[in-house]
Amino acid sequence: MNTTDDVVNKLDVLIRLTAIGLCAEKTQKEKIQILDSAGLAPKQIAEILDTTPNTVSVALVGLRKDRKKVSQAGKAKSKETLNDRQPS
Repeated sequence: MNTTDDVVNKLDVLIRLTAIGLCAEKTQKEKIQILDSAGLAPKQIAEILDTTPNTVSVALVGLRKDRKKVSQAGKAKSKETLNDRQPS
């Protein structure tokens, strides 16, 4: 094994340890969200959390749908507030 492989392996271990530390006492969905926001791919997240990439991908789809609903609700609320402020 050459030094480049050694460095890559050590960095991989550091990434995994950091990810585990960030995710302590979180739900699986919260862990997936944190690791996704850190830029990790579903396959990498699955390896860290000892699950399948499909499980991670399904959770990410659900999280994105939830985020979209919250965003749309906020937009509707803002529009409603603006309509309340305009004189009739």
